[in-house]
Amino acid sequence: MQKTKLMLAVLGSLCAMPVLAQVAAVTQHKEGVHVTPASAHTVTGNVGLVSNYIFRGITQTSGKPAVQGGMDYAHASGFYAGLWGSNVSWIADSGTVASGMVPVELDTYLGYKGGIVEDVTYDVGAVRYNYMGMYTPKTGFAKADTAEVYAALSYKFLSAKYSHSVLNQFLTVPDTKNTNYIELNANYTIPDTTYTLIGHVGKQTYNGAAGTGANTATYTDYKVGAAKDFSGYVVTAAYTTTDAKDGGFYTYADKGGNWGGGMAAVSVTRAF
Repeated sequence: MQKTKLMLAVLGSLCAMPVLAQVAAVTQHKEGVHVTPASAHTVTGNVGLVSNYIFRGITQTSGKPAVQGGMDYAHASGFYAGLWGSNVSWIADSGTVASGMVPVELDTYLGYKGGIVEDVTYDVGAVRYNYMGMYTPKTGFAKADTAEVYAALSYKFLSAKYSHSVLNQFLTVPDTKNTNYIELNANYTIPDTTYTLIGHVGKQTYNGAAGTGANTATYTDYKVGAAKDFSGYVVTAAYTTTDAKDGGFYTYADKGGNWGGGMAAVSVTRAF
């Protein structure tokens, strides 16, 4: 779903940090030594396997595994763009689709990153969450496809991010435009090791009918975990939970109970 991105599978942003200064490459020619500036363009990819695709504290695969991957482009100026995909099942499992659902999420995004002062960076952009197929929602429901704009501020291993929906926000619930999500993240790499400690807290606040009443969709999610890089293969283990109420928007007794309940997930990701 930046879903800032891979969600559990990748630490940090989905997009590679842009190169802020070009590195010169020295090549030997017949005429002598020439200094050739490195390319201002960077293209990277990633692929991963996760035991449970969890986004903002809610399982997207009803507790089942997912295969994920993406491609990113970054320019030395700070501009970036990319796409990322995963299998999903939550829309069909929630019973809101009449026909035509393809169990694939494909996100596209673009933005700009830059520095303010030493160790302080910003990131602004937009992301479109696409759920593939010409599917038809049941009466009273909306398509899950949505879009958000976002802004983030980072200091060393700490970051804060605000995301604001410009279309109906997930859930397949109509009239949820202007829903927002605010999050605080910590990704601390232990000095002289390849271990990273992960901490996260976020709050999804729904607008419209989904955000009011006793059965509100609004909730807070929490995550703690750790990751280790094994020669380019990043293995991550994390535990996620929310305060989403049993019997509410996220509870489906025949599909694993409360999708926002406490869950552990393990992932392996490779960048190239």
